[in-house]
This record gives sequence, structure tokens and C-alpha cells, in this order.
Amino acid sequence: MEQHHKPTVIITGASSGVGLYAAKALTERGWYVVMACRDIAKAQLAAQSLGIPHQGSYTIMHIDLGSLDSVRQFVNNFRASGNSLDALVCNAAIYMPLLKEPLRSSEGYELSVATNHLGHFLLCNLMLEDLKKSSSQPRLVILGTVTHNPDELGGKIPPRPDLGDFQGFAEGFKEPISMIDGKEFEPVKAYKDSKVCNVLTMRELHRRYHESTGIAFSSLYPGCVAETPLFRNHYPLFQKIFPLFQKYITGGYVSQELAGERVAAVVADPEYNQSGAYWSWGNRQKKDGKSFVQKVSPQARDDEKGDRMWELSAKLVGLA
Repeated sequence: MEQHHKPTVIITGASSGVGLYAAKALTERGWYVVMACRDIAKAQLAAQSLGIPHQGSYTIMHIDLGSLDSVRQFVNNFRASGNSLDALVCNAAIYMPLLKEPLRSSEGYELSVATNHLGHFLLCNLMLEDLKKSSSQPRLVILGTVTHNPDELGGKIPPRPDLGDFQGFAEGFKEPISMIDGKEFEPVKAYKDSKVCNVLTMRELHRRYHESTGIAFSSLYPGCVAETPLFRNHYPLFQKIFPLFQKYITGGYVSQELAGERVAAVVADPEYNQSGAYWSWGNRQKKDGKSFVQKVSPQARDDEKGDRMWELSAKLVGLA
């Protein structure tokens, strides 16, 4: 990784979807982007296909968020490059709605929670040190989703997320346990639960570290990106109908490019400097496209839940 003097951002899962378009938008704003991806060849092709100029604007580094060792290795590799860090975007997510049995991470944890939540939880904690040293206004942004919130239209579709009392985490989260609440495996709920944990993580980071570090912690829901590869494991018919439904029925449809622009704005623009905020553009895309700070779901704003999530997650990732 070359030495450079631009502000630097790490984006996880930048080889496709919103992460890729956010990478493009940030390079266009003069940022240097570290694309943190599992598949380096795929990321290279993706960056080329969008015409992101390679010289002096991005580098690709390997990370597998489903492996805690891989997360630690990534942090070491990044530090070895000698570059400073000004922003971290936790964007990568897997969604496997059709699974009958849970897949397991290398540590034995259910894979979607391990990847979407635990891997990012470890990464955020390790990279606080690097962000603290930023000479600009450092930011840590975690992508949210409307499905975390049963108060919203998009969150009303069952199964609803429910972290319970974190029994699954408390009991070690390994075979035969596959859900945070300790109940029976439900792949769609596992995804939603992991996204509630993402919002809780952002809020806890804000509560614990904003004042002492000056880092602005935030989340955003950039709109319904119906054509994202996030749905690649869904029924083919769903992949065809869902974007049309969002475009013509709910009005919630957002292109990957616009969503990427919104992520870039929350990373780079002065008006998004508020810490602890969950930014939304609403489900109905207003033509003027103004964002606002949205109230998160009751579970995701429960500080006791946040505290318990933090203690148990720290233990599972080996930080306690």
C-alpha cells in the first residue's frame, strides 16, 4: 500500500453494492480508499469496471469478517502500511435467507451474526486507536437497515428481530446455539438481529468513546437498494420482483450509486458530524432527498441492552 497524503477511509465489503459505489464516490471527493474485501480479484475487477483510477486513489486489502483472526491480521497489515486513518465504514454484510441449517464461522459462531456483527465489533474496537490519531475529524460509520426496526414499514415483515436477553451469546454462541436469543435457528431473523447489534454498537461506541476521542460515530439507512448483491442468496423470482416493487409500489427504491453517494456524504461532509446519529432519507424517497436523524427501534435504543451486547460481544471476540 502506497504512502499518500489524502484523507484515508477503510470500507468493508467494497467489492460490490453500496460499498463499491461509496468507494467510487469517496475517491471522487479526493479520499484514499482502502477496500477491505474477502475476494481481492473480484474487488479489482469491480473497481476497474467502475473506472476508479488506480494510481493514488485506492488499495485492496484482504479481510474475512467471519474470522476474528483475519480481522486482527487486517489491522496489523493496515498499520504496517504506515498510513493514518480518518474514517472507517462498516458496510459488509451477508444475508442467507434460504438456509435450513446454520453455517459456522472459524470460531464456531453462527456465520451471519459472526460476519455482520462480531467481526465488525472487533474491527471497530481495534481501530479506535488509529482513528484517534487522525488530524481531521475522524468518523466511524456503520450501515443500518430499515429491517432492524418494527416501527417502520420495511421492518414490519416477520420475523421480527429480537435479541431476548442475549441467552445465546451468554452461553457461548457455539453448537448447538445459533441465535443471539438462544432460540431456534431462523436465517432471516439472524440477519435482522445482527443489524440491531450494528446500531447498538454505534450507540455504545458513541456513549463510551465520543467524548474522550472526538470520533463521530453514526449509522445510516441510505434507502432500499433493491438490486444489491445482498439478495444474491434469495429466490431468483424475489430478485426480479423486489426492485420493481420498491420502484413502483413503495417508492423506496434507491440506486446503488445514490446509496453510495449518501454513504460518502456521511463520511466526508461537515453536516454529518453529529455523533450518535442514525441518518435516514426515509422510506419514501423525497425528491429533494434531504436526510434527517431518525429514531432507531426500541431495542436499538435500549441502553441496558447495548451494555449487555457490548460485554458479551467483547467476550466472544476475545477483547474482555
